[in-house]
Amino acid sequence: MATPVIAANAYAQAAKIADAAASINKAAGVGSATEGPSFGAVLKDALAEVHATGAKSDAQARNMVAGSNKANIIDVVTAVAETETAINTLVSVRDRVVASYQQIMQMTI
Repeated sequence: MATPVIAANAYAQAAKIADAAASINKAAGVGSATEGPSFGAVLKDALAEVHATGAKSDAQARNMVAGSNKANIIDVVTAVAETETAINTLVSVRDRVVASYQQIMQMTI
């Protein structure tokens, strides 16, 4: 069953995002902001990874429909599940960013 592989990939993506966030926090707390990647760069990389995962899923589905010997139904289902996991992770991050923004906007100065 491909579920452990999907979970491992999701955890790996979450770890990449966490590592990038940790380097941003370190850069903000210790020195200048030029020491680590910017928040915009981290988001851009995350979006690029989600897009690449979606493109891989689309390519697998197209190969399956075309009857290519390279495509296997298990590979297609795995690619679609990975894309779904990546999109769910991205939506969760977006929701947290929006919630944080709203919380900041409600602060009194």
